[in-house]
Amino acid sequence: MTLSPSEHALKSLQDDLAELIDKLPTLEHKKWIQRVLSIVVRLSEEEIDRLDWKILTASVQDMERAFQAFYPYRHVRKVTIFGSARIAPETPEYKLATEFARYLTQQGFMVMTGAGGGIMEAGNKGAGAENSFGLNIELPFEQGANSFIEGDPKLINFKYFFTRKLFFLRESDAIALFPGGFGTQDEAFECLTLCQTGRSGPIPVVLIDQEGGTYWQEWDAYIRNHLIQRGLVSPEDTSLYTVTDNLQVAYEAINNFYRVYHSSRYVGDQFIIRLKSELSNADVEQLNEEFSDILVKGRIEKSKALPQELPDETADLPRLVFYFNRRDSGRLYQLIDTISQMGASSPEATHPEQK
Repeated sequence: MTLSPSEHALKSLQDDLAELIDKLPTLEHKKWIQRVLSIVVRLSEEEIDRLDWKILTASVQDMERAFQAFYPYRHVRKVTIFGSARIAPETPEYKLATEFARYLTQQGFMVMTGAGGGIMEAGNKGAGAENSFGLNIELPFEQGANSFIEGDPKLINFKYFFTRKLFFLRESDAIALFPGGFGTQDEAFECLTLCQTGRSGPIPVVLIDQEGGTYWQEWDAYIRNHLIQRGLVSPEDTSLYTVTDNLQVAYEAINNFYRVYHSSRYVGDQFIIRLKSELSNADVEQLNEEFSDILVKGRIEKSKALPQELPDETADLPRLVFYFNRRDSGRLYQLIDTISQMGASSPEATHPEQK
C-alpha cells in the first residue's frame, strides 16, 4: 500500500518520536515528556485549524518563559498583589500597596504583580526589582510594564490571560487584593473558587482597603447577603479570606497562616499537612474533636513523610494525615488557623522559611 505524502510525513514523525523516546531513559521526567510529545503527534492526525495550532504554540511559549523565570526562585515564598491599574500614585491605596510590598520583602517574601500601573506599580515599587516579579500582558490600553520592573529578567510577558493567571496562582503563597475593576474582581473570585474547590492549595487571601474604606466591606456584604443567604456558598467559606483596612491585620493574616503550617498535598485519598513544628498529642486530639465533620473516615493522625512522598525536600517535617472530604474548604482553613494558634509559642515555628 502506497502512502500519500501527508501519511508518509506523519509516519516519519511517529518514527522520529519513537526514536526520541528511546533516548529518554536517563531523563528524570521521561514519562511526562513522552506524554507531551504523544499529545502533539495525536493532534497532528486531527483536523484542527491553523488558529488552534497558534493557540497551542503561544500557550506553550507562555509557559516556557514562566517556568524558566520562576525556577531559580522556586523555594522562595511569594505574595501576589492585585489591584487597579487606574489608581494614581498620590492616592491612599497606592501608598498602602507600596508600604505593604516593602514589608513583605522585609519578611523574606518576594512580590508578584501584573507589571502594570496603579496598584501593580506600587507593589513593584515597594518590593524593588530585586524582590519583584512582573507578569505582564499586552493590552490595547493601560498595560505597559511599569518603570520599577521594566527590563528586569523577572518581567514575564504573556500572550494569554489564562496562562498568566495560571502562574499567578501556581506561584503564590498568599494573595493580596486592593480595590480594582473587572480584572481585580475576576482575580478575587478566581482565587477563591480555586481555594474553595481545592484546585489550589490553601493560601491566605487578604482584601485590603484604605482606612475607613468600604470597597471590600461592601463586596463582603454581597457575599453574605446574596450568596450565603441563598445557600450558594457555605457560611464557612468566609474563612477563605480576610477583609481589612489595617495593614497590621493584613501582615498577621499572612504570617500567622505560615506560623506552623508549611504546605500540603494529597497522597492517594489522604490529605497531608506538613508542619514546621510538631503538635502535641493533646493538640491532635483537640483537632479530632473540633474537625471530625470534615473527615470521610478515620482520624487526624501524626505522621512522618509517607513512602509515596519520597524523595522529598520536606521529608524531615512532621505531618498530619487524614481523609479530608474535599468539600469543606472553609473548615480546612479554620483547622489551619487552629494549628497556628496551637504552635504559636513553639521556638521552631519561625518565619520566614524556604518552601
